[in-house]
Amino acid sequence: MNSDTKPFNLPTLTADLLSQTNLKIDNTFSSTWNSLRFNTMLRKAKFSKRSGIPASDVVYLLMLWVWLKVDSVAMFSKDALLSFSAAKKDSLYDLLNREDLDWRKLQRLTAKKVLQANPRNKISAFVIDDTVKTRRGKKMPGVSSHFDHLTARCVMGQQIVTLGVANDEQFVPVDNEIFISEVKEQALDYKFNDNRSIAAKRYKKSKQQTKPEMVCDMIARAIRGGINTDYFLADAWFATKHILRMTIEHSLVAIVRMKKNKMKYRLITNGNAHLLCAQELYKQHVKGRWQTLNHAPYQSKSIVVELNLASSAKEPAQWVKVKLLFVRSVDESKQQASKHDWALFLTTDSQLEDEKILEVYALRWGIEVYFKEAKQKLGFLKEQSRHYSAYIASIHLTGLRFCLLLFAKQEEGLARLSAVRNDFEKSLNCLNFASKLWGLFKALIAGAVNDTVSLSSADKTDVLKKIEDTVVDFFTQVMQMDSFTLRQEALE
Repeated sequence: MNSDTKPFNLPTLTADLLSQTNLKIDNTFSSTWNSLRFNTMLRKAKFSKRSGIPASDVVYLLMLWVWLKVDSVAMFSKDALLSFSAAKKDSLYDLLNREDLDWRKLQRLTAKKVLQANPRNKISAFVIDDTVKTRRGKKMPGVSSHFDHLTARCVMGQQIVTLGVANDEQFVPVDNEIFISEVKEQALDYKFNDNRSIAAKRYKKSKQQTKPEMVCDMIARAIRGGINTDYFLADAWFATKHILRMTIEHSLVAIVRMKKNKMKYRLITNGNAHLLCAQELYKQHVKGRWQTLNHAPYQSKSIVVELNLASSAKEPAQWVKVKLLFVRSVDESKQQASKHDWALFLTTDSQLEDEKILEVYALRWGIEVYFKEAKQKLGFLKEQSRHYSAYIASIHLTGLRFCLLLFAKQEEGLARLSAVRNDFEKSLNCLNFASKLWGLFKALIAGAVNDTVSLSSADKTDVLKKIEDTVVDFFTQVMQMDSFTLRQEALE
């Protein structure tokens, strides 16, 4: 069922916890919990129980189990639960299956606290993307068929739409929603206790709403909750007119990847208006006119055009000025692109510089880091429950665990967290590099290598070439300029 979740070593963070006779306030996990004032946020989100183990204790255990050497909540309950609390396995599943708990609000409150703890960032952006969790159970309720962009094939599972805030130092998950398609949908084989409950309403929206509608609702909730950014970033699968209208309404600068489809753009030349699609613009105004981008392994060409954001011909035209940025990788051996080796970006700020567009869009990489961490190490949809409420709880618990690690990084410092989660820190360093050290990194390393007397000229050349290749490969991945992605866009 969870084949994409790989086994992992017990982190130092959890090892510290297990070495204690009791859960003491001075260990990293509980001190972070208290520094965040998590119990206060639980009360704000109206998490409570009428009897038995307090809800805060059960949530604490649900967030903790994923960092133990166990495969499921059930194994955690059996092997390690009594080391932490008097709670039984049923207490954990009872909370997971509760239909009235607002996990979304709890994650938003936590994300806001993490963002407020580090307000120094100059650039911040809403980032939206989705990921598919494969489910192979033939009777698994609430799953459907989805196209997996990573494998380029349809799979049965659950598609999760995630909203986060990315800045030049971190990515913070803010909200999640489950999208259920109509293709091969496996309906729930049980009824909700109350059709007015949070879980029942979210299940209904998961079936009725389109993904662009979900995105618009998520952005609106985040802004109402006091989370604001300057930019909105998304790949080509979310670059719709509906979403672009939403970004303008919320005064967000959209920077999105566009498909090379039949969408028409209005270009004014010599007082005449021409309606051209991306391919036509490329052939008539881009091909053979590439310009070199500073400090980046790409060539580009930008055009200011107008786009009608009206959803249908029946609506009044809503022409807005946008900037299209055509980008291609540079092959040093040939100095020319292959058949599909160009991509298209769009921004609603027609005055934004080409380099700035790519620099800000690179922040989108943070959500890819989050998905990798979520599936491999944060228990993403790993709770063994068939109840839809448990699905909702799981996707938000994953976000909460990630936020806890981010806050621990801020509280404990870089050295402390690197001892806890080395690979997590490496991922953040990659994001930090992508956004803050666009061209400086290579220059600094090159200077250091040239100052190393012990290296021969040939060795220095080899080292610098390796650095250059590594940088190019990384940015190719970050900017989705790899041949697989470009080929998929061409097929679309």
